[in-house]
Amino acid sequence: MQLKIMPKKKRLSAGRVPLILFLCQMISALEVPLDPKLLEDLVQPPTITQQSPKDYIIDPRENIVIQCEAKGKPPPSFSWTRNGTHFDIDKDPLVTMKPGSGTLIINIMSEGKAETYEGVYQCTARNERGAAISNNIVVRPSRSPLWTKEKLEPITLRNGQSLVLPCRPPVGLPPPIIFWMDNSFQRLPQSERVSQGLNGDLYFSNVLPEDTREDYICYARFNHTQTIQQKQPISVKVISVDELNDTIAANLSDTEFYTKSSRERPPTFLTPEGNASNKEELRGNVLSLECIAEGLPTPIIYWIKEDGILPINRTFYKNFKKTLQIIHVSEADSGNYQCIAKNALGAIHHTISVTVKAAPYWIMAPQNLVLSPGEDGTLICRANGKPKPRISWLTNGVPVEIAPDDPSRKIDGDTIIFSNVQERSSAVYQCNASNEYGYLLANAFVNVLAEQPRILTPTNTLYQVIANRPALLDCAFFGSPLPTIEWFKGAKGSALHEDIYVLHENGTLEIPVAQKDSTGTYTCVARNKLGMAKNEVHLEIKDPTRIIKQPEYAVVQRGSTVSFECKVKHDHTLIPTVIWLKDNSELPSDERFTVDKDHLVIADVSDDDSGTYTCMANTTLDNVSASAVLSVVAPTPTPAPVYDVPNPPFDLELTNPLDKSVQLSWTPGDDNNSPITKFIIEYEDTMHEAGLWHHHTEVSGTQTTAQLKLSPYVNYSFRVMAENSIGRSLPSEASEQYLTKAAEPDKNPMAVEGLGSEPDNLVITWKPLNGFESNGPGLQYKVSWRQKDGDDEWTSVVVANVSKYIVSGTPTFVPYLIKVQALNDVGFAPEPAIVMGHSGEDLPMVAPGNVRVTVVNSTLAEVHWDPVPLKSIRGHLQGYRIYYWKAQSPSKRNRRHIEKKILTFQGSKTHGMLPGLEPFSHYTLNVRVVNGKGEGPASADQVFNTPEGVPSAPSSLKIVNPTLDSLTLEWDPPSHPNGILTEYTLKYQPINSTHELGPLVDLKIPANKTRWTLKNLNFSTRYKFYFYAQTSAGSGSQITEEAVTTMDEAGIPPPDVGAGKAMASRQVDIATQGWFIGLMCAVALLILILLIVCFIRRNKGGKYPVKEKEDARADPEIQPMKEDDGTFGEYSDAEDHKPLKKGSRTPSDRTVKKEDSDDSLVDYGEGVNGQFNEDGSFIGQYSGKKEKEPAEGNESSEAPSPVNAMNSFV
Repeated sequence: MQLKIMPKKKRLSAGRVPLILFLCQMISALEVPLDPKLLEDLVQPPTITQQSPKDYIIDPRENIVIQCEAKGKPPPSFSWTRNGTHFDIDKDPLVTMKPGSGTLIINIMSEGKAETYEGVYQCTARNERGAAISNNIVVRPSRSPLWTKEKLEPITLRNGQSLVLPCRPPVGLPPPIIFWMDNSFQRLPQSERVSQGLNGDLYFSNVLPEDTREDYICYARFNHTQTIQQKQPISVKVISVDELNDTIAANLSDTEFYTKSSRERPPTFLTPEGNASNKEELRGNVLSLECIAEGLPTPIIYWIKEDGILPINRTFYKNFKKTLQIIHVSEADSGNYQCIAKNALGAIHHTISVTVKAAPYWIMAPQNLVLSPGEDGTLICRANGKPKPRISWLTNGVPVEIAPDDPSRKIDGDTIIFSNVQERSSAVYQCNASNEYGYLLANAFVNVLAEQPRILTPTNTLYQVIANRPALLDCAFFGSPLPTIEWFKGAKGSALHEDIYVLHENGTLEIPVAQKDSTGTYTCVARNKLGMAKNEVHLEIKDPTRIIKQPEYAVVQRGSTVSFECKVKHDHTLIPTVIWLKDNSELPSDERFTVDKDHLVIADVSDDDSGTYTCMANTTLDNVSASAVLSVVAPTPTPAPVYDVPNPPFDLELTNPLDKSVQLSWTPGDDNNSPITKFIIEYEDTMHEAGLWHHHTEVSGTQTTAQLKLSPYVNYSFRVMAENSIGRSLPSEASEQYLTKAAEPDKNPMAVEGLGSEPDNLVITWKPLNGFESNGPGLQYKVSWRQKDGDDEWTSVVVANVSKYIVSGTPTFVPYLIKVQALNDVGFAPEPAIVMGHSGEDLPMVAPGNVRVTVVNSTLAEVHWDPVPLKSIRGHLQGYRIYYWKAQSPSKRNRRHIEKKILTFQGSKTHGMLPGLEPFSHYTLNVRVVNGKGEGPASADQVFNTPEGVPSAPSSLKIVNPTLDSLTLEWDPPSHPNGILTEYTLKYQPINSTHELGPLVDLKIPANKTRWTLKNLNFSTRYKFYFYAQTSAGSGSQITEEAVTTMDEAGIPPPDVGAGKAMASRQVDIATQGWFIGLMCAVALLILILLIVCFIRRNKGGKYPVKEKEDARADPEIQPMKEDDGTFGEYSDAEDHKPLKKGSRTPSDRTVKKEDSDDSLVDYGEGVNGQFNEDGSFIGQYSGKKEKEPAEGNESSEAPSPVNAMNSFV
């Protein structure tokens, strides 16, 4: 595809192609280039290049210069009109025309007056191709008149009144700039209270005593003549109310006096007057709206736009927000603006209606046309304004209506249409757009030329560009009709593509990012219907200049030496110039400063040497710089060095590229005071594993290059890390990429297996090579197979980069030899290793035979079988599987399905044990062989029976109907009798108050019984029962329970302790019995008498039995300590407490409360805590050992019984 210049921004009518010359940059007017070679034979109508402004105000003290410059071929001649008539400069000795131009110089400094030459001037530039005219230049001299004489009376007013000091400057040209000053030429301070209006008057919203002064002076500065005019001073005196009463009589006769109230008042406007006003402004000017108000306190001004918002970026507030300015005003800014003045007493507003008018402005100014004979074209002149401007055309300065007729020209309002132009159609056209606010005048020529293409760029121009920067190749051209431009690269003329290159309308070829491969010869070809021209240019791409070791910030002591390093890397064909600057100026001329190739050394550093030092490297194509700051300090003790990991290496470069190796070099970073011990080199394969870095090699810390071995067909990038004793640095920036050439694979896939998924196939699988291992494009695999025991040849197939291949139609479970070889577009990998696999398995055909069962005991059986022939297994032998199940009783057969249990025995075992069988049961089993596909047929069922076993414990045991001397037991048979029950055994024994167990009674009960009554028991006695069942195999597990007989003949039973809930043994508190209360009172009385006697004997010095016992306590053999409670035996008699521990009678509500008992089930256990079944029944064991007394060991917070109280007292 050829790349052609097709201008995208032209506004052209269909069917015409104008001839346009584009130079190295876009130009607004289309013109013939003033190239010396072209000027010899090309003609061009005149073009005005410079002229004086339309409104030309001159300084009357200097010569008048009215500019008019133009170009054309042949060079144009100039003439002038003044006030619409020819201005004959030859008749006025004071007027001359500048040679080679149309600029007028009027010498009024020697004689003459500027006012004589006021008027409207217009310049005409003419040659054989047409005439161009300038704007109407209105020449007026500047004026700075004096103020008229006037007598200004002093102004006296009351504190708080408003005041306006008029300025009324003389009318000058241009208008003067107004400002107020005093006699000392100091500007008067202004504020929200005092400010200058747009008309120059000074406004006081309210006056204060400090406003009193006699030198309020208005000045008018006329910038054009650099003169300042001064108004007479105005005297203002502000008096208070008290002063007014004393002076009013004297002042009334000769002083202008304001009688407005000095009290606080709401705002009123000083300017503008009324509630509304109008303002008209021209488009593009600055709209200034002003509102100044008086009032006390001083009003604040706010601005809003009705039905709109103020433009944010074009709105400004001046003069303490009293003036609103909108710059670059447009028609959209028309509307009503409202200013609001507000103070504490009220608010007032004024509406300003703004109308924006517009002098004419261009929408599309006419452009020069260069046409060839017979071509068509248009001149378009479009302008806008308010009101709408009127468009008129002139030809060579003459209105087109009276100009010579041209058959190729047709005027249609703002457009002139040319068709089939000839050389005589060449002319200069003027478009005039005017309304009441101004006018626009534009010249545009039509030049009819017939020229074949010419390329103006010198041939064989050499362009040198820094890599990664844009490259611009020029092809300045000219031709009529407009040539098309094409670019080619290289001797073979390969076309350039639009997606890589940019072609500008001036013919320039742009390479946005030039690379090394952009180097070469480029050819520019220009064509039109008259011919063709071409030109060759050359492009060279250079490496950028870089500072690879920059100067570093330094803090040095006064009098020491400092060195800044600046190491520069550059293209070998460019010669850099390195200069050093201090604070962006040349280095001081001092022998202490020494510059060599890479260093700036400053000896004997002083305070004046502090500053910023810049290393600047320049070549003919680029420049780089780096700076560092030098700080000079007083000598201090040398700080301890800071140790850290190294800085990353940089400036990685690949050289000596070979097929399987490349040399990598780098520049080490700062070692941070710890020598670098080694460099670690990593690589990234951007083609196959982008973003993943792998370890490549390590080299000594003294090396800065490494020869790296590479794999084929890998797009390498490298990075380097430095390591010292502190640790490892961050990685360097990645190197440039290097793609190695492709080669055949050097390895084959791993994990090759052959397994069948169906009885008639062979699935060959392998682990594919990764992209790094492929060594080239087009990775495939050659899969080969044959039967191991046959004489067949290898069968092979080549498959894509997949991981499996399925061979169909194979015999069942036959061994195969398999190999998988890698290959790519370059060739094959080495011969692969051979592995063995098998085709698909099928279910075994034969069941195990001669199955035999031997019952070992009631829960274990041993099974034997004969192995199945290997050929009938048809797969890999996994083992043998035994299915066995228990025959259901007739009552359960219909309830649920038979539950079969499975045991698998791995490998080739021919026997196995069946554990966990239920005694006295009928079992059935069979055996099957298992391979990788599944199970084979089952063997014939074998039946066997397990012998009787011991039964489980009875399901429940309850004690009901307790009486004075009998207890009745009820139970449920064992849930698992494990045989035929022969009898039950019941054992029981009493438990006394000290928790000692009495003699054990053994009783046999027939197996068909579920209830038994024990008689002739002791009243109010606790018994413990042990109950179990028996079969011919022996006794089963026992169940235990406790119960208590009643205490009196009434036969009121204690709480039911056999209802499935374990209840702690509780004795009834006898402290509530009358006989017991009387007994206790007697005992207490006896003890009291005994204490009195002991007290009397002690006072007499004698000993009493208790005292003797206390004296004997030191002898352990006389006073042995009880192990249970730690008390001395002679102080308490446990036997005396035994009757009390049996408890009192049960309360009438037939319950035993915890707080009424001093006994606990815990006391019957050997440990601290008792244990209970899930249903709450006690499962602790009784002990014959006598437990400690509750009063001694129970630390309960319960209220003590009288017995316990007595024990504590004794």
